[in-house]
Amino acid sequence: MKRSEINHYIKETMVFFTSQQFYLPQWAYFSPMQWKTTGKEYQEIFDNCLGWDITDFGKGNFLKEGLVLFTIRNGNFAKSMYSKAYCEKIMMVKLQQIIPMHFHLNKMEDIINRGGGDLVIELWKSDKNGELSNENFKVQLDGVSRTLAGGSMITLTPGESITLEPLVYHSFWAEKEPALIGIVSKVNDDKKENRFREPLVVNQKIDEDEIPIYLLCSDYPKIIQKQSQA
Repeated sequence: MKRSEINHYIKETMVFFTSQQFYLPQWAYFSPMQWKTTGKEYQEIFDNCLGWDITDFGKGNFLKEGLVLFTIRNGNFAKSMYSKAYCEKIMMVKLQQIIPMHFHLNKMEDIINRGGGDLVIELWKSDKNGELSNENFKVQLDGVSRTLAGGSMITLTPGESITLEPLVYHSFWAEKEPALIGIVSKVNDDKKENRFREPLVVNQKIDEDEIPIYLLCSDYPKIIQKQSQA
């Protein structure tokens, strides 16, 4: 993606969050220059990849398949000083914007519609080879157990949520209007946990056609390096 697109969509998401009365921590609005002046008290943010993330899933069409999200809190299995056993994210799912089919290897999560439009989720159980299975499986909808068949569609209206066990494929998109979607889960590690049905392009490079207004999590290593050299 181009940095100009990233800047635009983060600003758009900030406006949407505020319209839904969902507020972020102060450092969500730090400029790159402000980040450069931070000290070790911000290390948890760097180590646990808290903050902004954006992707077009390597497809090159963000409005069709893409996502802007903000990780509010997260633990870290690799660093014992971080004892949080949970993760929380908030995201804007644009109208008819698809998050591709994927599952998580070990992570249980709640997907919560916190406002805006409806969220439609397509669900399948994964078989032992990582393919879609017609096998029935269970989910919880706001604590109510349901047995679903492969390919079932669930619609979450604002205030509703679903609990997904590991190895349950899911794809989702917003209908009627953009949706404010929260994720509450076990500790998250995108590099190890996520399995997409269609392999994605990894390590995508950003086209730096303009300077960043806000930093992505993937920008943090540059800041850490500059701090260590200061």
